[in-house]
Amino acid sequence: MTDLAAKRWAKALMDLAIDDEGISKDDILDDLREVIENINSSSELKNVINNPSVSLEEKQVVLCKLFQSKLMPIVYNFLYVLNLKKRLNLINDIADEFEKEIENFKNIVRVDITSAYDLIDIEKEDIKNKIKLKLNKDVKISWKVNPDIIAGLVFNINDTVVDNSVKHKLDKLSKNIIKA
Repeated sequence: MTDLAAKRWAKALMDLAIDDEGISKDDILDDLREVIENINSSSELKNVINNPSVSLEEKQVVLCKLFQSKLMPIVYNFLYVLNLKKRLNLINDIADEFEKEIENFKNIVRVDITSAYDLIDIEKEDIKNKIKLKLNKDVKISWKVNPDIIAGLVFNINDTVVDNSVKHKLDKLSKNIIKA
């Protein structure tokens, strides 16, 4: 439920950012991250934000003092509405989802690739270029190493897993032998 709510709030913020072409989406994300950093670095502020016994008005006074002069108006107003709707606790998830919205807007896709060993740069670049051509998008790749897959690669693209590892093929073969 929280995931869906964060996605909706992030989408709403992106719609606002798209409507105002003069606003940098990356700057909005930077402001959101600054708010999160301030909240996470202060146990008092975290307590105020997360404590339901603190009134919305008191929270708004705190937000105003801390952020009104530091943040872009769109981000400050967004925080104001989050507070009114009692959704300030979602700020971390909203920022993460907003980053995904930016990537989607810029035609970038995230890809997690797991290999059995650490690939050299030329191999990584070759794989990246092939994925870019296949998806017709820019890619942001996160590389992981897992020796348990023996050889091959495991791709995770938008929650779709393509497992070309030797371990997966051996497991599949084993299951087919057991069935026969």
